[in-house]
Amino acid sequence: MRTDVVLSKTPAAKLRQRTATACRAVICAFAAISILSTNIFLPSLPAMAADLRVSSAAVTSTITVFLAIVAVGQLIAGPLSDRLGRRMPILIGLCLFVLGTMWCAVAGDLLGLLIGRSIQAAGACIFNVLARAIARDLFDGQALAGTMAAITIATAAAPGFSPLLGSALDHLFGWRAEFAFVAAFAIGAGAAYAAFVGETRPASDRFVRPLGIAATYLGLLRDARFAAPARTAGLMMAGLFAVFSAAPRVLLEGFGLSPVMLGLLFAGVVFLVFGAGMLAPRLSARFGLHRATLIGLVTAAVGGIALLLAVLLARHSLPPFLAAVSIFLFGLGIVSPLSSAAALSPFADSAGAVAALFGFAQMAGAACGASLAAVLATDPAIGLATVVALTAVLALLLNVRKSTVNS
Repeated sequence: MRTDVVLSKTPAAKLRQRTATACRAVICAFAAISILSTNIFLPSLPAMAADLRVSSAAVTSTITVFLAIVAVGQLIAGPLSDRLGRRMPILIGLCLFVLGTMWCAVAGDLLGLLIGRSIQAAGACIFNVLARAIARDLFDGQALAGTMAAITIATAAAPGFSPLLGSALDHLFGWRAEFAFVAAFAIGAGAAYAAFVGETRPASDRFVRPLGIAATYLGLLRDARFAAPARTAGLMMAGLFAVFSAAPRVLLEGFGLSPVMLGLLFAGVVFLVFGAGMLAPRLSARFGLHRATLIGLVTAAVGGIALLLAVLLARHSLPPFLAAVSIFLFGLGIVSPLSSAAALSPFADSAGAVAALFGFAQMAGAACGASLAAVLATDPAIGLATVVALTAVLALLLNVRKSTVNS
């Protein structure tokens, strides 16, 4: 069957009888694994704490450990995948992830849970990197932008729907079933990879040297083709994770919403980002990658400023708050896939290293955004609005400055 896959220097024989839809589905599953494995057990934190005889704050520390290992691990996994090919790292990542996930499922104390989450993160970082690296191996141009949009939708769907799924599993089978589901999901994604994708970059004869890896990363940071979109992605992720970390508290405590309503609102984020992700490649095709990104950044900045004004001037009114957050998220849904495509497109020969450093920039931005939202103000709504407004406006100004310099 003929496919519409657009390839980047990949022999046509490698993609015979594969469909673009199947390849994108596997890539999206890999991209969503990390977020799914964290957000699915958020509704079960009190039950986990009670079962393990620790505080909820102590259980929450497993999230910090997970994110830190994923962020750093990407920097190692990316260059190794450029040397070893994609298949072997995927197999190693799958084994580590499933082992760590099942370790979490049978953990009898907090130490056991931390060990399991650490092993799980060591596998998850490989999936994070290779989702984008494989996308760059297989797609180019507008097809790459479309695939990055699909990744954006998948990574929005994971935090949007996984808490609802986690609540159902916890209610029916207990919190340990959530980890069993995540392990099964990863195994299914690995099986789909073997069936529909396979090796997309053969192993090379180059020897991996730590100094060489460091030089590669330094070169990327100095290259404006990578640094500009990576900086944009990091800033936008800071705003996104400020929303994820602070919005539940604002909506539950400030506006008195029920947990069920909160879950439905988060699920609604998926459809919002889905629409933006579908629009992003169309804007890129019509206006070009950079101008389309500017459209998304203007939208996000308008949403960020509106959110700050809503919090300061209409503190107890829910509709302005939700409207402003929605505008910001819609703009982010446009910017995210386009910045990914812009960062990866020029570097086909080192897609693993590029995806690793890009992922690190996103994770670092996410960690900073969540932390800043918590410490900037005692009122979580003000902290959230300040971070969202600052990051969106700063990202816009930096890209406008880039346009001015280039012209």
